[in-house]
Amino acid sequence: MNKGKKVFVAMSGGVDSSVTAALLKEREYDVTGITMRFHVAHPGDKKAPCCSDAELRDARRMSKTLGIPHHIVDYSLEINDHVIDHFMGEYLNGRTPNPCVRCNQLIKFGKLFEKSQSLGADFLATGHYAKVCYNAEAGRFELKKARDLKKDQSYFLYQINREILGKILFPLGELTKAEVRGLARRYKLDVAEKRESQDICFVSDQGYKDFIRARMGEHVFEPGDFVDNNGKVVGQHKGILNYTIGQRDQLGIALGAPVYVYRIDKQTNTVYVGPEECLYAQGLTASQLNMVSMNIPAETMEVSARIRYNAPEVKGFLTYLGQDRIRLEFAEPQKAVTPGQSAVFYHGDVMLGGAVIEEAM
Repeated sequence: MNKGKKVFVAMSGGVDSSVTAALLKEREYDVTGITMRFHVAHPGDKKAPCCSDAELRDARRMSKTLGIPHHIVDYSLEINDHVIDHFMGEYLNGRTPNPCVRCNQLIKFGKLFEKSQSLGADFLATGHYAKVCYNAEAGRFELKKARDLKKDQSYFLYQINREILGKILFPLGELTKAEVRGLARRYKLDVAEKRESQDICFVSDQGYKDFIRARMGEHVFEPGDFVDNNGKVVGQHKGILNYTIGQRDQLGIALGAPVYVYRIDKQTNTVYVGPEECLYAQGLTASQLNMVSMNIPAETMEVSARIRYNAPEVKGFLTYLGQDRIRLEFAEPQKAVTPGQSAVFYHGDVMLGGAVIEEAM
């Protein structure tokens, strides 16, 4: 059934996307590699891994090794307009963004998917650790967790348009990272041992604060008040961009006991700090809801939820508020609910959907 089906593989030059292409070729798909090129300005001419010429050369070389055509598409304007500007704007507003979610939504499974379709592709494949399965009983495709739960990336995929799920392939969904590296060695791919990036892909090792400072100027780091949970001013902060919910270190204030950032108010340029109990919330409200594997629930439903990528799933009750907004009430209070991050909902191994956190309750 696969023979002759045309699939474009998003190739980054890493081991995951290279093995993805190799697996699909072995399964007799008609495979073409396609690499997104980004020109992202960095201070001191530093370049992040996703933007380097070395990554582009690796992707081209892996395509040649596999004997498949290779295309390059330039999305410099798109990543700046849709991802990086939004990323900086969120920090300026005292929120902590998740650029990978937005990049998947608007670039990889937006612009790149549309490009592959215009070039005659039946499918777009990526090296994400996730699964797309057809639920015959429900009559729809569903997005599921990867077999390797340590590598599962379904959290970052919740903003994908459900209408295109049937045209997306995730060949690594049933594999562990060790198995992927083993396959790379078997296919004689010299990226088999290549280190993977763990940070924001368009920010080089100088960090997000210097990245924003270099692009927007020192003036965006406007000092303001630290205020404790009793309303008392207890010090001066160095600009709200320097702080995130739950932060304890590098506050520069000594109050005789540990304190944590539990709220950031852009309007008053205030960072609120308090004891650890201030971090706990009974629930949250979120916007930009996207349901991937089911329809919007008509009634409150029980879900498992993750409020950040590396957080454990917790039991919660999801209520749709209208206008793509939801309320999520936790069965037990949760720590460091962070505006700008994503709340993603699951039922077993099925990723139902998610939304962007607006406020802790």
